[in-house]
Amino acid sequence: MEWRIPLSDIDFGPEEKQAVNDVLQSKWLTMGSVTQQFEQAFAAYVGAKHAIAVTNATAALHLACVAAGLGPGDEAIVPSLTFVATANAVRYTGASPVFADIGGEQDLNISYHSIEKAITKRTRAILVMHYGGYACDMPSIVELAREHDLKLIEDAAHAVGSELDGRKLGTWGDMGCFSFFSNKNMTTGEGGMIVTNDDKYSERLHLLRSHGMTTLTWDRHKGHAWSYDVVDLGYNYRIDEIRAALGLVQLGKLAVNNEHRRRLTHMYREAFQELAPEITVPFAQHAGISAAHLMPVLLPENSNKSSFMENMKGQGIQTSFHYPPIHTFTAYERSRDRNSLPITETVAEREVTLPLYPTLPDDNVLVVVEAVTHALGSS
Repeated sequence: MEWRIPLSDIDFGPEEKQAVNDVLQSKWLTMGSVTQQFEQAFAAYVGAKHAIAVTNATAALHLACVAAGLGPGDEAIVPSLTFVATANAVRYTGASPVFADIGGEQDLNISYHSIEKAITKRTRAILVMHYGGYACDMPSIVELAREHDLKLIEDAAHAVGSELDGRKLGTWGDMGCFSFFSNKNMTTGEGGMIVTNDDKYSERLHLLRSHGMTTLTWDRHKGHAWSYDVVDLGYNYRIDEIRAALGLVQLGKLAVNNEHRRRLTHMYREAFQELAPEITVPFAQHAGISAAHLMPVLLPENSNKSSFMENMKGQGIQTSFHYPPIHTFTAYERSRDRNSLPITETVAEREVTLPLYPTLPDDNVLVVVEAVTHALGSS
Protein backbone atom coordinates (compact mmCIF):
# COMPACT_ATOMS: atom_id res chain seq x y z
CA MET A 1 0.00 0.00 0.00
CA GLU A 2 1.02 3.65 -0.35
CA TRP A 3 1.80 5.02 3.09
CA ARG A 4 0.87 8.57 3.96
CA ILE A 5 3.89 8.52 6.29
CA PRO A 6 6.20 5.50 6.03
CA LEU A 7 8.17 4.09 8.93
CA SER A 8 11.54 4.88 7.33
CA ASP A 9 13.06 6.31 4.18
CA ILE A 10 16.54 6.78 2.77
CA ASP A 11 18.43 9.92 1.82
CA PHE A 12 19.72 9.05 -1.66
CA GLY A 13 20.55 11.63 -4.30
CA PRO A 14 22.77 12.26 -7.32
CA GLU A 15 25.92 11.70 -5.23
CA GLU A 16 25.05 8.05 -4.65
CA LYS A 17 24.19 7.56 -8.32
CA GLN A 18 27.51 9.08 -9.39
CA ALA A 19 29.46 6.95 -6.91
CA VAL A 20 27.87 3.77 -8.26
CA ASN A 21 28.40 4.88 -11.84
CA ASP A 22 32.08 5.54 -11.13
CA VAL A 23 32.47 1.95 -9.92
CA LEU A 24 30.67 0.59 -12.97
CA GLN A 25 32.90 2.67 -15.22
CA SER A 26 35.98 1.22 -13.51
CA LYS A 27 34.79 -2.34 -14.30
CA TRP A 28 36.16 -3.56 -10.95
CA LEU A 29 33.15 -4.64 -8.90
CA THR A 30 34.45 -6.97 -6.23
CA MET A 31 36.21 -5.85 -3.07
CA GLY A 32 39.02 -3.45 -3.97
CA SER A 33 40.28 0.12 -3.59
CA VAL A 34 36.86 1.71 -2.94
CA THR A 35 36.25 -0.75 -0.12
CA GLN A 36 39.63 0.15 1.34
CA GLN A 37 38.73 3.85 1.18
CA PHE A 38 35.41 3.14 2.89
CA GLU A 39 37.11 1.16 5.66
CA GLN A 40 39.68 3.89 6.26
CA ALA A 41 37.04 6.63 6.33
CA PHE A 42 34.80 4.65 8.69
CA ALA A 43 37.66 3.81 11.05
CA ALA A 44 38.60 7.48 11.20
CA TYR A 45 34.98 8.50 11.82
CA VAL A 46 34.42 6.18 14.78
CA GLY A 47 37.96 6.53 16.12
CA ALA A 48 38.98 2.89 15.67
CA LYS A 49 42.34 1.56 14.53
CA HIS A 50 40.81 -1.00 12.17
CA ALA A 51 37.58 -1.34 10.18
CA ILE A 52 36.67 -4.44 8.18
CA ALA A 53 33.76 -4.15 5.74
CA VAL A 54 31.54 -7.21 5.30
CA THR A 55 28.40 -8.20 3.44
CA ASN A 56 25.99 -7.51 6.34
CA ALA A 57 25.89 -6.97 10.10
CA THR A 58 24.99 -10.60 10.79
CA ALA A 59 28.25 -11.61 9.12
CA ALA A 60 30.01 -8.99 11.23
CA LEU A 61 28.56 -10.44 14.44
CA HIS A 62 29.39 -13.99 13.37
CA LEU A 63 33.01 -13.12 12.57
CA ALA A 64 33.35 -11.23 15.86
CA CYS A 65 32.11 -14.27 17.77
CA VAL A 66 34.52 -16.54 15.89
CA ALA A 67 37.44 -14.16 16.44
CA ALA A 68 36.52 -13.97 20.13
CA GLY A 69 37.01 -17.73 20.34
CA LEU A 70 33.44 -18.79 21.06
CA GLY A 71 32.73 -22.48 20.48
CA PRO A 72 30.77 -25.51 21.67
CA GLY A 73 30.26 -25.57 25.42
CA ASP A 74 30.69 -21.82 25.78
CA GLU A 75 28.04 -19.29 26.74
CA ALA A 76 27.60 -15.68 25.70
CA ILE A 77 25.23 -13.29 27.45
CA VAL A 78 22.97 -11.37 25.07
CA PRO A 79 19.80 -9.26 25.22
CA SER A 80 16.51 -10.81 24.15
CA LEU A 81 15.07 -7.46 23.08
CA THR A 82 17.07 -7.27 19.87
CA PHE A 83 17.00 -8.62 16.33
CA VAL A 84 17.53 -12.37 16.27
CA ALA A 85 20.90 -12.01 14.51
CA THR A 86 22.53 -11.01 17.80
CA ALA A 87 21.77 -14.43 19.28
CA ASN A 88 22.08 -16.37 16.01
CA ALA A 89 25.69 -15.23 15.64
CA VAL A 90 26.51 -16.90 18.96
CA ARG A 91 24.82 -20.13 17.89
CA TYR A 92 26.68 -20.21 14.57
CA THR A 93 29.86 -20.90 16.58
CA GLY A 94 28.28 -23.76 18.54
CA ALA A 95 28.11 -21.64 21.70
CA SER A 96 24.87 -20.97 23.60
CA PRO A 97 23.25 -17.55 24.07
CA VAL A 98 22.06 -16.76 27.58
CA PHE A 99 19.48 -14.00 27.70
CA ALA A 100 19.59 -11.07 30.09
CA ASP A 101 16.79 -8.63 30.93
CA ILE A 102 16.58 -4.93 30.05
CA GLY A 103 16.77 -2.00 32.45
CA GLY A 104 13.15 -0.85 32.42
CA GLU A 105 10.59 1.34 30.67
CA GLN A 106 13.10 4.15 30.27
CA ASP A 107 16.06 1.92 29.42
CA LEU A 108 15.40 -0.74 26.77
CA ASN A 109 19.05 -1.81 26.78
CA ILE A 110 20.48 -4.91 28.39
CA SER A 111 20.83 -4.45 32.16
CA TYR A 112 24.23 -4.55 33.85
CA HIS A 113 22.71 -6.25 36.89
CA SER A 114 20.97 -8.88 34.73
CA ILE A 115 24.25 -9.58 32.92
CA GLU A 116 26.05 -9.98 36.25
CA LYS A 117 23.47 -12.51 37.48
CA ALA A 118 23.78 -14.55 34.26
CA ILE A 119 27.55 -15.09 34.42
CA THR A 120 28.63 -18.70 34.99
CA LYS A 121 31.90 -20.60 34.68
CA ARG A 122 30.95 -21.28 31.02
CA THR A 123 30.49 -17.62 30.12
CA ARG A 124 33.05 -16.42 27.59
CA ALA A 125 31.54 -13.23 26.15
CA ILE A 126 28.99 -10.47 26.53
CA LEU A 127 27.15 -9.08 23.51
CA VAL A 128 25.40 -5.76 24.06
CA MET A 129 23.05 -4.06 21.61
CA HIS A 130 22.60 -0.29 21.77
CA TYR A 131 18.83 -0.21 21.31
CA GLY A 132 17.63 2.55 18.99
CA GLY A 133 21.08 4.14 19.05
CA TYR A 134 21.02 4.78 22.82
CA ALA A 135 24.11 3.73 24.74
CA CYS A 136 24.21 0.79 27.11
CA ASP A 137 25.96 1.37 30.44
CA MET A 138 29.33 0.74 28.84
CA PRO A 139 31.64 1.88 31.66
CA SER A 140 30.03 -0.60 34.06
CA ILE A 141 29.80 -3.40 31.49
CA VAL A 142 33.42 -2.93 30.39
CA GLU A 143 34.52 -3.20 34.01
CA LEU A 144 32.38 -6.31 34.51
CA ALA A 145 33.88 -7.94 31.41
CA ARG A 146 37.41 -7.20 32.63
CA GLU A 147 36.65 -8.51 36.12
CA HIS A 148 35.49 -11.87 34.71
CA ASP A 149 37.94 -11.99 31.76
CA LEU A 150 35.12 -11.95 29.20
CA LYS A 151 35.18 -10.78 25.60
CA LEU A 152 32.91 -7.81 24.91
CA ILE A 153 31.23 -7.40 21.52
CA GLU A 154 29.03 -4.41 20.68
CA ASP A 155 26.08 -4.86 18.34
CA ALA A 156 26.06 -1.26 17.13
CA ALA A 157 23.62 -1.87 14.28
CA HIS A 158 21.45 1.00 15.53
CA ALA A 159 24.27 3.18 16.76
CA VAL A 160 26.40 4.49 13.91
CA GLY A 161 27.38 7.95 15.12
CA SER A 162 26.24 7.46 18.73
CA GLU A 163 28.61 8.61 21.47
CA LEU A 164 29.14 8.10 25.19
CA ASP A 165 31.64 10.13 27.19
CA GLY A 166 33.06 11.52 23.95
CA ARG A 167 33.73 8.05 22.54
CA LYS A 168 31.83 6.51 19.63
CA LEU A 169 29.77 3.41 20.37
CA GLY A 170 31.28 0.34 18.77
CA THR A 171 34.75 1.22 20.11
CA TRP A 172 34.17 0.41 23.78
CA GLY A 173 34.37 -3.37 23.46
CA ASP A 174 36.86 -5.75 21.87
CA MET A 175 34.93 -5.46 18.61
CA GLY A 176 31.96 -3.41 17.37
CA CYS A 177 29.57 -4.45 14.61
CA PHE A 178 27.58 -2.04 12.43
CA SER A 179 24.71 -2.45 9.96
CA PHE A 180 24.12 -0.62 6.69
CA PHE A 181 20.74 -2.26 5.98
CA SER A 182 18.16 -0.24 4.07
CA ASN A 183 16.48 1.27 7.14
CA LYS A 184 19.67 2.20 9.00
CA ASN A 185 21.03 5.72 9.55
CA MET A 186 23.46 5.17 6.69
CA THR A 187 22.74 2.48 4.14
CA THR A 188 24.36 0.48 1.39
CA GLY A 189 21.25 -1.70 0.91
CA GLU A 190 22.99 -4.61 2.61
CA GLY A 191 26.34 -4.27 4.30
CA GLY A 192 28.16 -4.21 7.60
CA MET A 193 31.40 -3.23 9.33
CA ILE A 194 33.49 -4.57 12.20
CA VAL A 195 35.77 -2.19 14.07
CA THR A 196 38.50 -3.01 16.56
CA ASN A 197 41.60 -1.48 18.09
CA ASP A 198 43.28 -4.87 18.44
CA ASP A 199 45.81 -5.79 15.72
CA LYS A 200 45.40 -9.54 16.25
CA TYR A 201 41.63 -9.38 15.96
CA SER A 202 41.97 -7.29 12.81
CA GLU A 203 44.36 -9.78 11.22
CA ARG A 204 42.07 -12.72 12.03
CA LEU A 205 38.93 -10.90 10.84
CA HIS A 206 40.55 -10.06 7.51
CA LEU A 207 41.35 -13.74 7.00
CA LEU A 208 37.95 -14.97 8.13
CA ARG A 209 36.13 -12.54 5.82
CA SER A 210 37.52 -14.16 2.67
CA HIS A 211 37.91 -17.94 3.00
CA GLY A 212 40.97 -17.74 5.26
CA MET A 213 43.05 -16.71 2.24
CA THR A 214 46.34 -14.88 2.70
CA THR A 215 45.86 -12.69 -0.40
CA LEU A 216 42.80 -11.30 -2.15
CA THR A 217 41.79 -11.09 -5.80
CA TRP A 218 42.50 -7.35 -5.63
CA ASP A 219 46.06 -8.02 -4.43
CA ARG A 220 46.68 -10.35 -7.35
CA HIS A 221 45.03 -7.94 -9.79
CA LYS A 222 47.43 -5.20 -8.66
CA GLY A 223 50.42 -7.51 -9.02
CA HIS A 224 51.16 -7.68 -5.29
CA ALA A 225 50.86 -11.48 -5.25
CA TRP A 226 50.35 -14.32 -7.67
CA SER A 227 49.16 -17.10 -5.34
CA TYR A 228 47.76 -17.60 -1.86
CA ASP A 229 47.58 -19.94 1.08
CA VAL A 230 44.48 -20.81 3.12
CA VAL A 231 45.40 -20.64 6.80
CA ASP A 232 42.01 -20.61 8.54
CA LEU A 233 38.45 -21.85 8.06
CA GLY A 234 37.02 -18.66 6.63
CA TYR A 235 33.82 -17.51 4.99
CA ASN A 236 32.70 -15.58 1.93
CA TYR A 237 31.59 -12.44 3.77
CA ARG A 238 33.09 -9.87 1.42
CA ILE A 239 31.39 -6.62 0.52
CA ASP A 240 31.57 -5.25 -3.05
CA GLU A 241 32.74 -1.96 -4.53
CA ILE A 242 29.23 -0.73 -5.37
CA ARG A 243 28.07 -0.93 -1.78
CA ALA A 244 31.35 0.48 -0.50
CA ALA A 245 30.90 3.47 -2.81
CA LEU A 246 27.40 4.04 -1.45
CA GLY A 247 28.79 3.78 2.06
CA LEU A 248 31.37 6.48 1.45
CA VAL A 249 28.70 8.94 0.31
CA GLN A 250 26.31 8.00 3.09
CA LEU A 251 29.04 8.38 5.70
CA GLY A 252 29.51 11.95 4.52
CA LYS A 253 25.82 12.68 5.18
CA LEU A 254 25.64 10.91 8.52
CA ALA A 255 26.38 13.71 10.98
CA VAL A 256 23.78 16.07 9.52
CA ASN A 257 21.15 13.35 9.20
CA ASN A 258 21.72 12.10 12.75
CA GLU A 259 21.35 15.63 14.07
CA HIS A 260 18.03 15.94 12.24
CA ARG A 261 16.89 12.62 13.72
CA ARG A 262 17.67 13.92 17.21
CA ARG A 263 15.73 17.12 16.54
CA LEU A 264 12.70 15.17 15.31
CA THR A 265 12.92 12.92 18.39
CA HIS A 266 12.85 16.00 20.63
CA MET A 267 9.78 17.26 18.76
CA TYR A 268 8.07 13.90 19.30
CA ARG A 269 8.81 14.05 23.03
CA GLU A 270 7.37 17.53 23.39
CA ALA A 271 4.27 16.70 21.34
CA PHE A 272 3.54 13.56 23.38
CA GLN A 273 4.01 15.41 26.64
CA GLU A 274 1.37 17.91 25.52
CA LEU A 275 -1.10 15.76 23.58
CA ALA A 276 -0.70 12.20 24.89
CA PRO A 277 1.14 12.08 28.24
CA GLU A 278 -0.13 8.54 28.77
CA ILE A 279 2.41 7.44 26.13
CA THR A 280 5.83 6.57 27.56
CA VAL A 281 8.80 7.70 25.46
CA PRO A 282 11.88 5.73 26.59
CA PHE A 283 15.40 7.09 27.10
CA ALA A 284 14.24 10.45 28.47
CA GLN A 285 17.43 10.80 30.53
CA HIS A 286 19.82 8.78 28.40
CA ALA A 287 23.56 9.31 28.65
CA GLY A 288 25.63 10.40 25.69
CA ILE A 289 24.61 11.42 22.17
CA SER A 290 22.22 9.07 20.38
CA ALA A 291 22.10 8.34 16.67
CA ALA A 292 18.29 8.32 17.19
CA HIS A 293 17.81 5.34 14.92
CA LEU A 294 14.36 4.41 16.24
CA MET A 295 11.39 6.28 17.69
CA PRO A 296 10.07 3.75 20.23
CA VAL A 297 7.08 4.45 22.44
CA LEU A 298 5.27 2.35 25.03
CA LEU A 299 1.49 2.20 24.93
CA PRO A 300 -0.43 2.47 28.19
CA GLU A 301 -0.74 -0.79 30.11
CA ASN A 302 -3.51 -3.13 28.90
CA SER A 303 -3.63 -1.46 25.47
CA ASN A 304 -4.44 -3.63 22.48
CA LYS A 305 -1.29 -3.21 20.41
CA SER A 306 -2.61 -5.02 17.35
CA SER A 307 -5.71 -2.85 17.22
CA PHE A 308 -3.60 0.27 17.75
CA MET A 309 -1.26 -0.58 14.89
CA GLU A 310 -4.16 -1.49 12.62
CA ASN A 311 -5.77 1.88 13.37
CA MET A 312 -2.51 3.67 12.54
CA LYS A 313 -2.39 1.72 9.29
CA GLY A 314 -5.92 2.86 8.52
CA GLN A 315 -4.72 6.44 8.94
CA GLY A 316 -1.91 5.77 6.45
CA ILE A 317 0.89 5.77 9.01
CA GLN A 318 3.28 2.84 9.08
CA THR A 319 4.40 1.49 12.46
CA SER A 320 6.42 -1.48 13.62
CA PHE A 321 7.70 -2.97 16.88
CA HIS A 322 11.23 -3.71 18.06
CA TYR A 323 11.30 -6.54 18.90
CA PRO A 324 9.51 -9.80 19.57
CA PRO A 325 11.82 -11.12 22.33
CA ILE A 326 14.17 -13.76 20.95
CA HIS A 327 13.61 -16.15 23.85
CA THR A 328 9.93 -16.44 22.85
CA PHE A 329 10.73 -17.78 19.36
CA THR A 330 10.22 -21.46 18.59
CA ALA A 331 13.87 -21.86 17.58
CA TYR A 332 14.90 -20.66 21.05
CA GLU A 333 12.42 -22.59 23.18
CA ARG A 334 15.25 -24.38 25.01
CA SER A 335 16.45 -21.01 26.27
CA ARG A 336 13.16 -19.93 27.83
CA ASP A 337 13.60 -21.32 31.31
CA ARG A 338 17.22 -20.35 31.95
CA ASN A 339 16.53 -16.82 33.18
CA SER A 340 13.31 -14.92 33.84
CA LEU A 341 12.96 -11.79 31.70
CA PRO A 342 9.85 -10.08 33.12
CA ILE A 343 10.79 -6.53 32.09
CA THR A 344 11.65 -7.54 28.53
CA GLU A 345 8.35 -9.38 28.14
CA THR A 346 6.24 -6.59 29.65
CA VAL A 347 7.89 -3.83 27.62
CA ALA A 348 7.77 -5.82 24.37
CA GLU A 349 4.01 -6.19 24.73
CA ARG A 350 3.63 -2.39 24.78
CA GLU A 351 6.38 -1.13 22.46
CA VAL A 352 5.49 0.41 19.09
CA THR A 353 7.95 2.11 16.75
CA LEU A 354 6.87 5.31 14.99
CA PRO A 355 8.19 6.91 11.78
CA LEU A 356 11.63 8.51 12.03
CA TYR A 357 14.03 9.30 9.19
CA PRO A 358 16.10 12.29 8.06
CA THR A 359 13.74 13.32 5.25
CA LEU A 360 10.66 13.29 7.51
CA PRO A 361 9.11 16.80 7.38
CA ASP A 362 8.84 18.51 10.76
CA ASP A 363 5.08 18.97 10.53
CA ASN A 364 4.61 15.23 10.04
CA VAL A 365 5.65 14.67 13.65
CA LEU A 366 2.47 16.37 14.84
CA VAL A 367 0.46 14.40 12.27
CA VAL A 368 1.81 11.14 13.70
CA VAL A 369 1.21 12.15 17.33
CA GLU A 370 -2.37 13.23 16.57
CA ALA A 371 -2.90 9.89 14.81
CA VAL A 372 -1.60 8.13 17.94
CA THR A 373 -4.12 9.95 20.13
CA HIS A 374 -6.91 8.93 17.75
CA ALA A 375 -5.71 5.31 17.68
CA LEU A 376 -5.51 5.20 21.48
CA GLY A 377 -9.09 6.33 21.73
CA SER A 378 -10.21 3.69 19.25
CA SER A 379 -8.23 0.65 20.40
